[in-house]
Amino acid sequence: VQLQASGGGLVQPGGSLRLSCAASGRAFSSYTVAWFRQAPGKERGFVAAMKSYNSNPFHEDSVKGRFTMSRDNAKNTVSLQMDDLKPEDTAVYFCAAGRPITSMLRASSGYLYWGQGTQVTVSS
Repeated sequence: VQLQASGGGLVQPGGSLRLSCAASGRAFSSYTVAWFRQAPGKERGFVAAMKSYNSNPFHEDSVKGRFTMSRDNAKNTVSLQMDDLKPEDTAVYFCAAGRPITSMLRASSGYLYWGQGTQVTVSS
């Protein structure tokens, strides 16, 4: 599976961005997909994930109510709608795919395939 993330950019606080991740390869629908982010000097952290068989995404607490993850298995795409962005959301955002066990869903080590990352900068 190859992943290509896009949609990052510069936005003012309170603004919105929509990230997309296009996947190539077969059996994409069988993978759990996730978004992670990494700010300068910090470790890569979990943002959101969706299992292959469950249409309900789950989000990291700091983005709940602001970010919404979705996936379209027919189009092999994953999206992250980000609203009410804050300066602390500034980071490189990565999409990932894998088959982590439930306890590893929020761990980057649980994912085998990664996109190249897209920069999101929230600043006035």
